[in-house]
Amino acid sequence: MGKLAQSTSKYTIIAKFNSEGTVEKPDVIGALFGQTEGLLGQDMDLRELQKTGRIGRIDVELVMKTGKASGEISIPSSLDSSETALIAACIETIERVGPCNAKIIVENIEDVRASKRKYVIERAKELLGKMFQDTMETQEMTDQIKESIRSAEVVQWRGLPAGPAVNQSDNVVIVEGRADVVNLLRCGIKNVVAIEGTSVPPQVADLAKEKEITAFLDGDRGGDLILRELTAVAEVDFVARAPEEKEVEELTKKEIFKALRERVPLNQAKEISAEKRERRVEHTERPEHIERQEPAQLPKVSIEPDKAAFFREIVNEITGTRAACLLDSEGNVLGKVPVREMFNAMRDIKPETLIFDGEIDQKLLSFSSQHGVKWIIGMRSAPRLSVPESMSVLLTKDLQE
Repeated sequence: MGKLAQSTSKYTIIAKFNSEGTVEKPDVIGALFGQTEGLLGQDMDLRELQKTGRIGRIDVELVMKTGKASGEISIPSSLDSSETALIAACIETIERVGPCNAKIIVENIEDVRASKRKYVIERAKELLGKMFQDTMETQEMTDQIKESIRSAEVVQWRGLPAGPAVNQSDNVVIVEGRADVVNLLRCGIKNVVAIEGTSVPPQVADLAKEKEITAFLDGDRGGDLILRELTAVAEVDFVARAPEEKEVEELTKKEIFKALRERVPLNQAKEISAEKRERRVEHTERPEHIERQEPAQLPKVSIEPDKAAFFREIVNEITGTRAACLLDSEGNVLGKVPVREMFNAMRDIKPETLIFDGEIDQKLLSFSSQHGVKWIIGMRSAPRLSVPESMSVLLTKDLQE
């Protein structure tokens, strides 16, 4: 029989067969050649195709059980897809193998090239990862390639985004979200886990019983809330904070290491947070401060009481969380995302209403208008805003009863 070189094979026909009696491999191969002969014409005869190398060596695997034979047939092919499908359909017409009745069913036609492409992609990732490790400090690699490698390092630890060294390290850094994990991985810190929100997963509490825990949190009120939630259910040893009003995912490598070097024990961190809260209260209660920060007058918006009450409930839920809530035209929640991800979310799901814990600026208004947003509710606004006519903009104070 002719043999098809592995390098020229494009498809592999995989078929299952069952016979009602005992047969051997030559019986199966003989049935394939004999009972398909002339069925598709001389040009598509199996024997002729094998002689010319367009059909490869036919492999048969047999299993005998209780006097009956069953198994798998694999036929490599260098024909095109339609011709290979004809051959596959042709072998299903076989009704006997040797002296026994039999049935052959084609289960799949595998594209050999697709398997090769998958191997090439996986191998390229492996080689690129090795190159990145060997030349971590060189500047020749582009930021885009570095970012892809860093993202690939993020693993799932008990369902949470984490660095690859969590299990091996005696101390673990707890952060808020996946973006924070990626930023720390960029700096070579791999013993990091994200809690993904203000609700602390039970697996983090279990981890705190085994390892030394450092909570690395944003420098805003949201960081204070997460610290309270975290310490209520887990044993936190140290606390590191990003600079005031900055988030961990925004920090440079220098700022990250500085914050971790200056981490403090939990009791001291609670005292610092309490002092910051007091300063915030004093700061917001000064009339002159409020007057200086008052933005330009926004266009007056008429809103129904029921709708205002509904918006007010959502505002109360997200205040201090640095989160954004996106609603459709009927008030259904399409999603809740961190403020830093709301532009991507608006691009993907096209909400009618955006309510978020942050400042309304001109960039947000322009982007939202382009993506069909009709209502925007924020905590505060920048001065000198130009509001599109098709959009209604409110501050949370406008929703007060």
